[in-house]
Amino acid sequence: MPLMGNIYIGSSGLQTSQNALNTVAHNLANSGTVGYTRQQVLLADKKYNTISTNSNAVSNQQLGLGVTYSQVRQVRDYFLDKTYRKEAGRSAFYEESYSTMQEVENLLGELDGATFKSSLGNLWESVEELAKDPSSSVTQGLFIQRASQFLERADTVYEGLSSYQDNLNSKVQTTVDEINEIGKKIFTLNIDIVGIEVGGTESANDLRDQRNALLDDLAKMANISYEEDSVGSVSVKVEGHAFVTSNNVYDISLDRDEDTGFYTPFWTMDAKTKTMSDGSVQYDITSAKVFDLTQTIATASDSDVGSLKAQLLARGDRRANYTDLNPTYYDKEISSSIVMNIQAEFDSLIHNIAVKINEVISNASSSASGYLVDSSGNPIQIFQKISSAGYDSSGVYVPESTLPGDESTLYTISNLAINPDLLKNSSLLGFVKSDDSIDFDTAKKLQAVFETENYTLNPNVTSLSNLVDFYSNMVAQVANSGSVFKSVCTSQETTVAETESARQQVAGVSDDEELSNMIKFQNAYNASSRYINVIDEMLEHIVNTLGA
Repeated sequence: MPLMGNIYIGSSGLQTSQNALNTVAHNLANSGTVGYTRQQVLLADKKYNTISTNSNAVSNQQLGLGVTYSQVRQVRDYFLDKTYRKEAGRSAFYEESYSTMQEVENLLGELDGATFKSSLGNLWESVEELAKDPSSSVTQGLFIQRASQFLERADTVYEGLSSYQDNLNSKVQTTVDEINEIGKKIFTLNIDIVGIEVGGTESANDLRDQRNALLDDLAKMANISYEEDSVGSVSVKVEGHAFVTSNNVYDISLDRDEDTGFYTPFWTMDAKTKTMSDGSVQYDITSAKVFDLTQTIATASDSDVGSLKAQLLARGDRRANYTDLNPTYYDKEISSSIVMNIQAEFDSLIHNIAVKINEVISNASSSASGYLVDSSGNPIQIFQKISSAGYDSSGVYVPESTLPGDESTLYTISNLAINPDLLKNSSLLGFVKSDDSIDFDTAKKLQAVFETENYTLNPNVTSLSNLVDFYSNMVAQVANSGSVFKSVCTSQETTVAETESARQQVAGVSDDEELSNMIKFQNAYNASSRYINVIDEMLEHIVNTLGA
């Protein structure tokens, strides 16, 4: 090879070593950057000049042209990335569930249970005092007063649960907006990465880091799968449905229920549309919902992944009441919702107390003698419905709802109030019969309402409790469930941390390793520089000698 050609060989060594040193410097500068992936330099031979070929020889006669900067690749482990994102999504699911359970426990406890639990205890004590002396206007007044306080506190607790449902609903909207925004960013990065890498001469590693960070964030919100095609574009699926492709982003929309205001995520492209007379578009999302919330939550089926699903499950799809404890659909529609389950159980407590007390008074009343009846001759109701009376169209007392679909017919927290006449004059109860005898029997039956162990928290609980212990058992159930969620959450956090540690061992920057590489490439640079100096000296000698 001519001596001038040898200079180009040395020059390639200088350029390659300098580029490699720049990559090392880039790694060191970003060693503390979150989401940064270590970049690795790959060197390769340049093409060879073939001088002659000989089929009988081991190899052809060739001259090398130096070294080239072949590739700067990201050092990542695909399987660790996949594992991390799956476990991070599962961790987010249980973290959201545990957070919800804590909030519900706080709402029920009301600062360690000093408010509602005490109001229930006070009501029970007033009934005990009434049983001792039913005819006393003092014990009657105390009973009505404590019943009113009890109902007020029950309404506060239920409203707190409902408000938290609304908060979860707002979080659903925010999370969906974040998912859609991430999808748009991934799509934009796909275009940029393909545009840079399409020539095969440059790698868009920093843009790939941004895309990987977005995939990490997306994986915490929903169950995702993804794959990269030959040109570097990543396609993403959310809950098995196409979300980001090389050509489009399929947004998730929200359907708002007119009655509850609750949002249901659905795929816009899959929903059937109907144009209304006013020009607005109405969606039929029956077959377009993002999540199947009736699916059993299990790790084996990956149905416990993503904070968005946890938010939807915890919130439920409506305000629950005692009728939702119906065994025929409880497991399918209610049991998986933390808030709805507690709402239904709590309302069941209030419902049973109101109905059973009213039943005792109704059974003891007599329209003939005027005992325990109002001015219309109907049995006195201590707990009255706000929206409708407790009697049917024939004037017959109906303690239970005959129209389950009509909320106005239910003895539920949101539809109960203390009889205003009794609030004004509690002595209307009297508990003195027409023969002037004191009605101890009715008072004892009121006491038995609280003492009879005839109630279960929900269809899946077999142990019976009385109404005095019902609330304590409910709070204990929440605490136990919270403990389970905390245990799972802690375990998942450990798994995610260990997976991330393993991932960082591959993708993270090691200062010691990079400094070692810096010394290596610096020596290579010095060697190339020395090589050029030698060629230069040889040329100088030849020129001077020939010139002489």
